[in-house]
This record gives sequence, C-alpha cells and structure tokens, in this order.
Amino acid sequence: MDPFFRTNRIVRCDTMAIVLRLDRVMADRKMPLNQLAELVGISNANLSNIKTGKICAIRFSTLNGICRALGCQPGDILEYVEDADGEDDLIIDSR
Repeated sequence: MDPFFRTNRIVRCDTMAIVLRLDRVMADRKMPLNQLAELVGISNANLSNIKTGKICAIRFSTLNGICRALGCQPGDILEYVEDADGEDDLIIDSR
C-alpha cells in the first residue's frame, strides 16, 4: 500500500512545486548534517530526508528548529517553483 494513502485522503507528492534548499543553506553556514540534527532534535536519517527533498511534509516545530539553528528564514529553505503545466501535484480528497 502507498505510504501516503489514508482512508479519507490521498496525497501524491512525487513532483511537488515546493523545492527544498536546505543543502545550500547548510553549505553556506558550514553546518554538518549530524550537528544540525542534534541541534534540531531529530535523527540524522530524518534530516537527510528533508535535505534531499524526500519528504511531502514538515512539521512547523522542525522547520522552526532548523531556522533557529541555521539563523535563517523559512523562505531561505523553501522555494515555490511553478510547474510547467500549472497544475498542482498535491491531491487531497476531503471528507
């Protein structure tokens, strides 16, 4: 079963219009992954997934911790890039 399938909701996030730039900000700040993960309070594996864009969602508390540790704004990490076809790839079936 697809990990993003829920009883009343289907979320497909294979090609999101939100691009993560965490790797660039980390490089600018010379912050290694394991140090940032410790400062934020999440596992190296979870931070690696965020860094490489293998996520469909992020908790505000995690985003807050990342921004606090890196001294940046959410807009430094997240960038909206409109799809060529202009269609959203996130589909939510409401209850």
